[in-house]
Amino acid sequence: MYVIKVKGIAKIPDYVQLRDDKFTLLAYFRVDRPDKSLEKLGLGDKQAYIMNFVNDLPFGQIAKLEI
Repeated sequence: MYVIKVKGIAKIPDYVQLRDDKFTLLAYFRVDRPDKSLEKLGLGDKQAYIMNFVNDLPFGQIAKLEI
């Protein structure tokens, strides 16, 4: 799974994209509200790990997340 952290501009908040190995979009959620999207994907139990990874990730970079 790949993670992309997107910087918001003005009133648009920061977002996170989760993509699979074929780069298909799995989830798109605000950095401050990941709950529903991760639960929907079945990753609610890994939310703390994913959000720690996202918080350390610089904006605009693509990183591979091993789950």
